[in-house]
Amino acid sequence: MERMASSERRPKAPVDAPSRAQKKALEAQQRAERDARKKATEVNERAERAEAKRTLEARERAAREARKKELEEQKSARAASKLAERTRREAERERKAASARARKTRLPALERRAQLVAVGRAVFAEHGYEATSVEEIAARANVSKPIVYEHFGGKEGLYAVIVDREMDYVVRRIAEAIGEGSPRERVERASLAFLAYVRDDPDGFAVLSQDSPITSGGGRMSSLLNDLAQRVGHVFVRSLEDAGYDAKAAPIYAHALVGMVTFVGHWWTGVRKPPIEEVAQHMSALAWMGLRHLPKKPKLRVRS
Repeated sequence: MERMASSERRPKAPVDAPSRAQKKALEAQQRAERDARKKATEVNERAERAEAKRTLEARERAAREARKKELEEQKSARAASKLAERTRREAERERKAASARARKTRLPALERRAQLVAVGRAVFAEHGYEATSVEEIAARANVSKPIVYEHFGGKEGLYAVIVDREMDYVVRRIAEAIGEGSPRERVERASLAFLAYVRDDPDGFAVLSQDSPITSGGGRMSSLLNDLAQRVGHVFVRSLEDAGYDAKAAPIYAHALVGMVTFVGHWWTGVRKPPIEEVAQHMSALAWMGLRHLPKKPKLRVRS
């Protein structure tokens, strides 16, 4: 009983007081939680700083690229401006050069007319009247079409001037050839003069022997040859009168001579042989055989 009483008198330890081990465990847990929170905070701060850095770097990179692009655009703009200025200066120089060339080539009216006649003569001889255009003549003369129309009124006007000059030249050569000498020498001289013209002036002969424009009087090559024969006939009149023959026959002999020499000349331009002197010998011999005993009043020995 005493033992039970003594045990009841001893104080009892509080039941809810934590033990030292528990305290340590609790403190360790709290310390771990603080460390975890601190570590999480540091991680977050590092992440935020890294994100801020990346954002700043991205902005700086974008700014650099924008500046670089701006500089490139400024450089391109300056290059384009320089190119435009250079192009403008070159165009201005070319304009001045073209103007100078135009002033250089702006011939006086008479010289320009003579140039167009020479160019037109070559083109008509090459292509014939119908196939020749004012555009080609102007291009070869290095002028505009209105210049051709201004001087000649068009292709036909230029052609007429060229033909007229060629026929004057041929008539003058024949007139000089038959102006002196014996009758046979005159026949030979006339044949040789015409054939020399065919040889020395192929362009002129081509113009005279080709078809003339449809709108002209005769409309074909024969009209030109008729005109030429008429002009030569005036030269024959005086020669026949001096020889005591009837001058009324002059057109007959003139057409015979022009026709014979024209067609022989056509043949010769294709073969270019024998020499024109030999051709003239045969032609004049043929003509002279008919003229040497030419009666004052020829008569037919046959009746129709």
